[in-house]
Amino acid sequence: MRISIDVQMHYRFSRPNTVFLALETARTDGQQVLDSTMQLGDARVDRIIGDDAIGERIWARVPGLEMRLTYRAMLDISRPVTSLDGLRAMPLHMIPGAVAPYLRPSRYCQSDKFMAFVEKRFGHLVGGQKVAAMRDWVEAEMSYVPGSSHADTDVLDTFAARQGVCRDYVHLFCALVRAAQIPARAVAAYGADVWPQDFHAVAEVWLDNGWHLVDPTGMCAQDAIAVVGVGRDAYDIAFMDSEAPAEMLFQQVQVSRV
Repeated sequence: MRISIDVQMHYRFSRPNTVFLALETARTDGQQVLDSTMQLGDARVDRIIGDDAIGERIWARVPGLEMRLTYRAMLDISRPVTSLDGLRAMPLHMIPGAVAPYLRPSRYCQSDKFMAFVEKRFGHLVGGQKVAAMRDWVEAEMSYVPGSSHADTDVLDTFAARQGVCRDYVHLFCALVRAAQIPARAVAAYGADVWPQDFHAVAEVWLDNGWHLVDPTGMCAQDAIAVVGVGRDAYDIAFMDSEAPAEMLFQQVQVSRV
């Protein structure tokens, strides 16, 4: 599948500022970046490798009080749509060192608080079948409500409220999967079928010695997702982190099939 991405951002700062951006699609398995452009005006840009060597992050030093950003990209997504049901969960002693951190609780995903619930609700299932049941449960139990959560909302808040946006779905899904002793990580992404259109978050689970994309919201299939970067939770995959207070003047994300 070929998709196009168009991002426009205009922010005002209280002083000259440094921002940390995770916006550009990664050059990684299952997707080919055919063309991309990033315009940041007079900002000075430094790039670093993203977590787990997936994608790049940008340090942008903005000399004035406003930042205007344009990002456009064209991608071919070749990632197959695979079923989780037949995939095996790996024994703990066979999980690689680079994957093991995604078994642990994190800032927004206190997975250790869900072990009893997961055992009671999903304990009769194993491997990919268990993960698929968790994904289905999250989509069925949650309501997608823009504006219902904020930057400090964690998975305990989400579990109680049963509503949120994509980041909240991902936190709940990852917490359940980690509580079942299966690695899960958050993924910054663009999705061709996301509505309302915005930056998107999905998840990946470690099954059969590989990472597999999962969208807990149910909006996007694996072949309609463009990966930007990965991390433990929303703290690691935020599209922008600002050193100074930031006021959004305009922001638009458009992702479409070509």
